[in-house]
Parts: sequence; C-alpha cells; structure tokens
Amino acid sequence: MATFAVRDGRLVDPDGKPFLSLALNHVDETNLKFPYNRDIWRERYGSRERWIADGAVADLRNWSFNTLGWTQEYVAGGWGEALDWFGDPIDLKHSTPWSATELRGAGIPYVAQVPVQEIEDWNGYPAFRPMDPAHGGDDFAVWCDYLARSIAAEHADSPDLLGYFLVDIPAWLPHASGADFAELQGLDAAEREKKLYDVASRYYETIVTAIRRYDPDHLILGDRFNGNKGIPEPVLRAMEPFVDVLSVQYFTEPTEESRTQLRADLARWREQCGGKPVIVADAGNWTPTELNPHREGLPDHAARGVDYGAALDAVLDEPWFAGWHWCGYVENTGGRGWGLKDPWDEPYRDLTDAITEHNRRALAQHGKD
Repeated sequence: MATFAVRDGRLVDPDGKPFLSLALNHVDETNLKFPYNRDIWRERYGSRERWIADGAVADLRNWSFNTLGWTQEYVAGGWGEALDWFGDPIDLKHSTPWSATELRGAGIPYVAQVPVQEIEDWNGYPAFRPMDPAHGGDDFAVWCDYLARSIAAEHADSPDLLGYFLVDIPAWLPHASGADFAELQGLDAAEREKKLYDVASRYYETIVTAIRRYDPDHLILGDRFNGNKGIPEPVLRAMEPFVDVLSVQYFTEPTEESRTQLRADLARWREQCGGKPVIVADAGNWTPTELNPHREGLPDHAARGVDYGAALDAVLDEPWFAGWHWCGYVENTGGRGWGLKDPWDEPYRDLTDAITEHNRRALAQHGKD
C-alpha cells in the first residue's frame, strides 16, 4: 500500500508528489453544545456524524486545508493557558480525540495521536513513569505495545493517514511544575545531558518499535515540541533513528523579527535531528472577541489573516518545510478562547477568506523550484 512518506528530506503523498500538510487543530463538536449555542447545534447538525461531514470536513475543504490535525481540545483549567506560561499547577483536561472510524471516514488526510507518557508541559500533574528495565521499566514496553495494537492497528491500512503524533509539548527538561524523570534527578549538567539522551532514546525506540510491529508503513511524526520554550538537543539527537518528521509548535509575535526567529530555530533543530522535514504542529493568533474580551493580541480578524500569511511565508520556501497546523476551529470560553469560527458557528470572514487565499497560494507554490 502506498502511504505518505519522506523522500530526499521532503514529505510526499502516496503518489510520490510533494505534500504540504495544511491542517486545522482542536476540531471538537462540544464547542457547539454550550447553553448559549446548543440550539444552533441541534438545528444545523443534530448528530456528530452530520457535524463531521457538513461542518468540520466541509469547512476544512472550503478554507483549503488538506489535513485534519490534532483533534483534542482544552475543556477545563486555567482559561486554556498552558502551565508553562504561568507556572501554577492546572488540571488541564482535554476532550476525547476522534475515533479511528471517524478519522478514516472523514475522507481527508489526517493524523493519529499516541499518548505515550503524561509529560505534557501543560499538565499540572505529570506522570514521569520509569522506562529503565532495571527500575521497573518493563511495564513501559508493555504499555507501548498496548498503545500500538489499540491505535496503530486501527490505522495500518488507511491510505489517508499522514502519520502518528506522540506527546503534546513534552517537558523533557524542565517541567513547569518542577516534576522530572526520577532517573535524571541529582545529576550534574554533563551527566544529566548524557542521561537525558539515554532516556529519550529508550522512549523513542520503545514506542516506535511497538508502532512498527502493527503498522510498518506510516510515518512517525514524533512529539509536538514546544518551540517557544526550546528543545533539548540530546532529545533531538536521540529521536533521529526513530522519528520521520520533526514536529514543533511555535507561536510567533506579529513582527518580522519573530518570524525570522521561527525560521532560524526550526532550521537549527532540524539539523540537530539529522535533517528531518519539519511540520509546524500548532500555530495561532487571536484578538479580543465578544465572548472573550480579555484576549489580548491583534486588533481584529483582518489583522489575524494578514499575520497568518506572513508567518506561513516565513518558512514556505524552505525545502524542509512540510506542514502548517493551525489552532483552532470554533471559539469557546474557558478553554481555547479563539478560533476561525465564532461561538455561534459563523466564520470570522475577514480571517477565513484570507486564510483560504493564503492556503491556496501555499499549495500552488509548494514543491516548485
């Protein structure tokens, strides 16, 4: 079966043509089921199946996105602000991801999620479970095999699967809560860096070996690193033999300096992990809205559209650039707090019209010398 692949350092589709993954993240229907908007949900959709077909997938196609991204959404805790931005422990719960049946039935390229370890930097109560067999780590291999046979086995024969993401902004060093892998504690800087490489190598080898046992063909997209916080070089070196793509979340300021820094950071991290293609796995911007007047950012949705294109253009011509995944879909309150549609399921037209044009231009330009 032909699948998405990496060829000569570039992402290609099952036909072998250059592929730029333009995705929308956090696509969750419960943002349309609050007391203030559930009547719209009932009248327009009435079922999850109809919402997927007539809402989510139709919108992606209309706005010239070609991939369904990471589907989980913030649903509780700290107004959706990541723990590492403020430092206070937050029980930041997420929605249930789309099922394999829903993803496969959407009729559009998609990514699958493999929750390897609870080490997300937004997780106020992380669980750094041991991976060293000498200290109880045999259970980690058993856990990874379970994940692979329950997730990868469901997607192994799917022509639309782009690949597998692992952990969302993993906190290798340090975690915002102060927690850490026990096997890294009490070491000096040099010992810690060496041990970090060993721990990360064990992590990637174990989960990727398990996935390949059940799905030998699809891409491993790796963890969705937090680029704004930085990525430890030992982890990037450790992932090189096992991961096909470098995936980095990166939120730029609306300045040329910030966009230049985005390009430089991605290029440096790419070299440190052996020249992988790079997906910007989460990016976004925001503005105050009726439901979220506290949201500071750009002056209006038209400015959001301009910034979308400028940030995309900062990396579009790079031969290693493979994807641009946007945050997020429907605005809510208390969780995400921004989106491409308002809380009453209407697009912010000044934004979505601009995004559509930027996406069409990017797709037409990508892969041309």
